[in-house]
Amino acid sequence: MRRVHDRLRTALRVTQEAVAAGDPAEPPARDLLLFCHGFCAALTGHHAGEDRELFPAIARAHPDLRETIRYLEQDHSMIGHLLGGLQAAVDRSAGPDDLGKHLEGIAAIMESHFRFEERKLLSVLETLTLEADVGEVFGPL
Repeated sequence: MRRVHDRLRTALRVTQEAVAAGDPAEPPARDLLLFCHGFCAALTGHHAGEDRELFPAIARAHPDLRETIRYLEQDHSMIGHLLGGLQAAVDRSAGPDDLGKHLEGIAAIMESHFRFEERKLLSVLETLTLEADVGEVFGPL
């Protein structure tokens, strides 16, 4: 989990750097669009895998964590909404300032979510047996 989170943090940082390097008066370049689309797809895939595979397995093995799982799923929904806003900004060729604001919001919520998730679940993952492919559980990264 931590390795995937670190890759997503790196992908976000690269995307933010690409946005910051852009000209505020110009629409984003193709490379920037690729970074934004790639980051959004990777983060969405990660959360979908957790919701589909990981969280149900944790809830079965550790019923005391069901409230934590519900909280994390709510975070996933909120982050999905924020990613939708970023995607809409990319689709309308928003400038770097607008895209940067979207990425800052995503970064803040994502980091808070990752830290909470790691604090609550890393020790559980050490003993959890999953009957699923790691790529299915943690997404395409």
